[in-house]
Amino acid sequence: MRNILLFLHLAAAIFWMGGMAFMVLSLRPAAHAQLQPPVRLPLMVEVLRRFFVIVMIGIAVLLVTGVALMLQVPGGRAPVGWHVMAGLGIVMMLIFGHIFFAPWRRLRAAVAAQDWPEGGKRMNQIALLVKINLGLGWVAIAAVILWG
Repeated sequence: MRNILLFLHLAAAIFWMGGMAFMVLSLRPAAHAQLQPPVRLPLMVEVLRRFFVIVMIGIAVLLVTGVALMLQVPGGRAPVGWHVMAGLGIVMMLIFGHIFFAPWRRLRAAVAAQDWPEGGKRMNQIALLVKINLGLGWVAIAAVILWG
């Protein structure tokens, strides 16, 4: 059972981390270089709409499997790295929640109104927060490996 939980936990983390890396390191820069805001921003809204579903499923899987794996450690004596990872994971989930309920909502509204400057501002805000989350994810991975 532990191996299944660990596999699901890692798969969810890989999907989330990989998606963030793809968005900020590949898709967004290429779209920005090739497409004008009236084409680029609706494209990004559609990409993010699909990706955010994956993130929400991933967060649910990470929470369920993370708690289940922690509960398997006798007496709550999980390694320090696990606790660091869990704390950073919660911070990442909160940042995603902020992205979803604030700049993402405003990005969709700006695109619907064809307000390209506002849409660009919100997309930049989302990209910055995603970069922060990507960095936190790498720190969480390092914590588990170094203090695991």
